[in-house]
Amino acid sequence: MRKKLKAIAIAISLLFPVFITNSCKKDEPFDMHYDYFPLSEGRYVVYSVHEVFVDQQIQQKDTFDYYIKTLIGDTVMDNSGRIAKKFERYYGSTANGPWTFHDLWTAIIDGGRAELVEENNRTIKLVFAPSEDDEWDMNAYNTLGQMDCYYSNIHSSYTVNGTTFPTTVTVEQEDFSSFIDSRRKYEVYAKDVGMIHKYFRDFIIINGNPNNVKKGHLIDMQLVSYGQQ
Repeated sequence: MRKKLKAIAIAISLLFPVFITNSCKKDEPFDMHYDYFPLSEGRYVVYSVHEVFVDQQIQQKDTFDYYIKTLIGDTVMDNSGRIAKKFERYYGSTANGPWTFHDLWTAIIDGGRAELVEENNRTIKLVFAPSEDDEWDMNAYNTLGQMDCYYSNIHSSYTVNGTTFPTTVTVEQEDFSSFIDSRRKYEVYAKDVGMIHKYFRDFIIINGNPNNVKKGHLIDMQLVSYGQQ
């Protein structure tokens, strides 16, 4: 009888740590990965920008190379009446400035969404926590056309301008090709940095040739530096 009771006691002692471990796991906070969209005041990112406009009808092909600096400012009311952060944008001809103030957007994390009000258009940049099952309309809160987004390369490394970021997510916005269209749009976000790469191509092409552009717009925006000021 004693041997039987001893065996039961040993079995209970072996199971008890499992119960403790499971209980601890339940109490651990779930990481929503909000740090893909950092909003600490003074946080800045500098980007190199390559922009192209094409319109064969008026024989136009304009190419621009410049720099953009984004800076998180103090709190402000956004266009939906919420307390958000100022998202200041500056333009410059070099990566070190001098910088000329260009415009003021606002940024907020609300309801599991990272939102940026760009030129009065409220857009959903990210949803949390990032998952392969996520799909959302970036333009759900504005009058622009529907833009269904989803994640790829979740928590993967990504290299831009020679700098490798160990933990990033890619927001896929559009990838479409046809005999007359060539559209590719995505944004990459790194932890504790924010957006590190934006690629936007919207071309009308001729005879299915992506190099023969009838009309369109291209933006390639890549991180150069970042930090706290």
